[in-house]
Amino acid sequence: MQLTKHHGLGNDFLIALVDALPADAPALAQAVCHRTRGVGADGLIFGLPGDPDEGTDVTMVLFNADGSRAEMSGNGIRCLAQAAVMGAGCSAEMRIGTDAGVREVGVEAADHPTAIQARVDMGPVNAGPALEAIDYPDSVRLATADVGNPHLVIQVPDAHRVDVAADGAELSRLAGGINVEFISPSPGGLGIDLQVWERGVGVTQACGTGACAAAHAAHRWGLVGSLVPVSMPGGDVTVELGDTAMLVGPAEYIATVDYG
Repeated sequence: MQLTKHHGLGNDFLIALVDALPADAPALAQAVCHRTRGVGADGLIFGLPGDPDEGTDVTMVLFNADGSRAEMSGNGIRCLAQAAVMGAGCSAEMRIGTDAGVREVGVEAADHPTAIQARVDMGPVNAGPALEAIDYPDSVRLATADVGNPHLVIQVPDAHRVDVAADGAELSRLAGGINVEFISPSPGGLGIDLQVWERGVGVTQACGTGACAAAHAAHRWGLVGSLVPVSMPGGDVTVELGDTAMLVGPAEYIATVDYG
């Protein structure tokens, strides 16, 4: 199987453009995403043919590194879009079917020849799951949100001082399995700093859906306007809030791998 490896701000994915989903897809994801015994990635994305009834060009099926199936990834869909343009001849404007619904993606060239800039309509940010009381001592306030997948957004005094690996894992467990974002206002107050713990993966360098959920929560709390720069350890994206959340950020091709 031929795979291409891409990353969106350090959140890395292996992409397989195939005609059908392999029967052993979860086990394959665990094997190929393993950091020392496989190629290494946060997730494996299968790019399947589009659905004519939905008018889609590509269908995205994402498995996390632990083999669990994820509904959506804002960084992953940008990586898939780059792979689809490179390997499947898709146009720069495409519709991608996902487990969270159809997403429209626009791809532009970037300064580096292996990189693209993508603009993704991530759909509306809805209320997240109702949770029992979550006791996190350093929280200023918290909320849940749904961007096709569930998120717990926690405002803290300084997102850079959180033990994301320990606290994120525990909070996700207490909430029944959820992505966890720790945020604080960026210096200057125009955007937010974010650190994330992703279910099925752990600590990642960036999270596109998490950036949208966090921007939405921060806007509701009056911390930011409707155009939200989001700074993460892997780099920055911009979220434009309206009836839907528009995610703007890069993806970069790393390598092509023949696996198996």
